[in-house]
Amino acid sequence: MNSCDNGRKNGWVTLLRFSPDALHASRFAVSPLAETLSELTRLRQALDRRVTDPRIEAFGRWLGSDPFADGLVRLVTATKFLPDFVAVPPVRGLNNRLTDELAEMCAVEDREARAMLVEAQRHAWASDGLAWADVAGITDRAAEVFATCWTRFVEPDWPRRRAILERDIRHRAGVIAVSGWRHALDGMARGVQWVGHDAIRFSTQSFADRHIGDDGLVFVPHTGIRGQWTCESLARIAFVYPAQGALANDPPADGGVARLVGHGRARVIAEVRNPATPSHLAAVLRISLGTVSAHLAALRAANVVTTRRSGRSVYYELTSAGHDLATLITAERE
Repeated sequence: MNSCDNGRKNGWVTLLRFSPDALHASRFAVSPLAETLSELTRLRQALDRRVTDPRIEAFGRWLGSDPFADGLVRLVTATKFLPDFVAVPPVRGLNNRLTDELAEMCAVEDREARAMLVEAQRHAWASDGLAWADVAGITDRAAEVFATCWTRFVEPDWPRRRAILERDIRHRAGVIAVSGWRHALDGMARGVQWVGHDAIRFSTQSFADRHIGDDGLVFVPHTGIRGQWTCESLARIAFVYPAQGALANDPPADGGVARLVGHGRARVIAEVRNPATPSHLAAVLRISLGTVSAHLAALRAANVVTTRRSGRSVYYELTSAGHDLATLITAERE
């Protein structure tokens, strides 16, 4: 059973302990399925808060028309333990496909899937029971729910989301190359920290430790503001965490500093708190590469940003003056 944390305590695992070769084999991956689960959680929470937004209203109408979808979404977004079939650890690094992940979901038989749902219900704090799950082909129906959410609410925005995920991975890979895994975990997720010489702590409670074998651990970012969970199968285990830069959808600040530098440049400054290439910025901010380049040229001339090369890519990052300016701009958003 997969433990999860969407703004709450992680469960059942205290430490992930690594074998001598496990860290060397550990890697990052992008998972459309994990991103879809993250979006379902965000949409469900916004619906519960009665946020006024056309996308949230469309989401509510969809759930209202499909009792199975409504029941499944309510359960998986409000339980400390995710059913294994909705938390499939990815295989292909940056090239995972939703169709492959959903095929793995559908391979779980009804009897096993129903037992997973019962366990998830035991640890749920906001669910209406499992009457909706009294159907044949539970995981086939679940795959339809995730495919619909992907098509309606994730795929249209996938280039921006993927840019955020890839930038987080590139940043952490660079930290690993220079300083090792210990520093790559900094700020990865709430309460997660390196301890001793061979373990990552996920909880302060006394639960059983999980030993990571020579295949290593797969780290999977998602674009939600918060939420972390583990995905396990017989052959692999993954840890899903919020990517840096997940707040890129925040509206531009209306304060005096943003007006002074211009809203476009203010957005670039706020986003370059995490080093990024021009193409990443264009995708994340949904503006043309030419516009991004013009903003970056002006900011570099003003000593707000500087550049560094990594392989064939050129990354822009804030100078000390730029960090001070970004602090003022982001404070105006709050």
